[in-house]
Amino acid sequence: MEILPAFKAPARLLMGPGPSNVSAEVLQSMSQPLVGHLDPVFVKMMEELKTMLRAVFLTRNEMTFPVSGTGSAGMEFCFVNLIEPGDEVIVGVNGVFGNRMVDVAERCGARVTKVEAPWGQIITPEQIATALQMVSRPKLVAIVHAETSTGALTPVEEISRLTHAAGALLLLDTVTSLGGCPVRLDDWGVDATYSGTQKCLSCPPGLSPVSLSPRALEVARSRRTKVQSWYLDVNLLASYWGQERVYHHTAPITMNYGLHAALRLVLAEGLENRWQRHQQNHLALKSALAAIGLELANQEGHQLWQLNPIRVPAGVDEVEVRKRLLNNFNIEVGAGLGPLKGKIWRVGLMGETSSRENLRQFLSAFCQVLNECGRPTDAQAALSALR
Repeated sequence: MEILPAFKAPARLLMGPGPSNVSAEVLQSMSQPLVGHLDPVFVKMMEELKTMLRAVFLTRNEMTFPVSGTGSAGMEFCFVNLIEPGDEVIVGVNGVFGNRMVDVAERCGARVTKVEAPWGQIITPEQIATALQMVSRPKLVAIVHAETSTGALTPVEEISRLTHAAGALLLLDTVTSLGGCPVRLDDWGVDATYSGTQKCLSCPPGLSPVSLSPRALEVARSRRTKVQSWYLDVNLLASYWGQERVYHHTAPITMNYGLHAALRLVLAEGLENRWQRHQQNHLALKSALAAIGLELANQEGHQLWQLNPIRVPAGVDEVEVRKRLLNNFNIEVGAGLGPLKGKIWRVGLMGETSSRENLRQFLSAFCQVLNECGRPTDAQAALSALR
């Protein structure tokens, strides 16, 4: 057969819900020579990854490491290790990823109680308190901290208190929040969490940082039944990521190189500084949108800095706007999902992508495309609002 030409990716400005743009330093780290997944050099790097992940998660949990797989693998890791058939689980559902947690929990045999809020709104402590009263023996409460499909940021400290008072574990999805806004596992009493590398950590997708508290780890170790997934069984993975270094699977070596470099950049910037950068760019975008008569579609006071759902103005073809941004300007933004399909653009300001320069580039192109699509828009007003 004819040999195809080598693939060449275009240089995109990734301003959708993920992945985000990746720094040259991370990409260069991934071009290094391979070593074995049990090589002493790689084992040393594994320890450094665990140390840096604890620093980013703000936790002392020993069982903190990157699962080989995307954020959805991290989600399954948490559920399959902590849930056994018949366990009662409460899941907050206010977007796509709450629904996904329900699906995964049910596949583990859990009896799931859904706590629902309109897409774009948060899950409240009062809702969780009501659900806990309805469930006889709650094993786990699962919440999406930063709902990528809507841009809603649910506060979890009071939910955590209620959860533990009922004797349950708290599971937190931090896929979009880690590295972009405060995530404080120990202070908040989070028992289990999973994240992803491709959002605010600005590393290519392929690993899922996870962390289990000692209490959660004890639950996984004292199960009545085997973990349904051999690949994601923490009792086996602990021997590979712990001190024994027993072979479990061939880790994605190059991906771990990339995560090591990305975490170094996060910690060099400083967590507080990084959170502040994401907040300031979110506020700048919000001001620019107000200057041209546009608004965000998520709940005021609980708007995620990293993911901004712009409400589509009347009479504008949201698909055409996205197509023109991509084809004419090499800028990717995300579409709405579920009940928000056709009603919002999801604009990501995550990690490496979250900069004032990228905001200016986006707004200039966005305003031009809106004008072309029949919605008069003053680009100068938007850009002036950034200053």
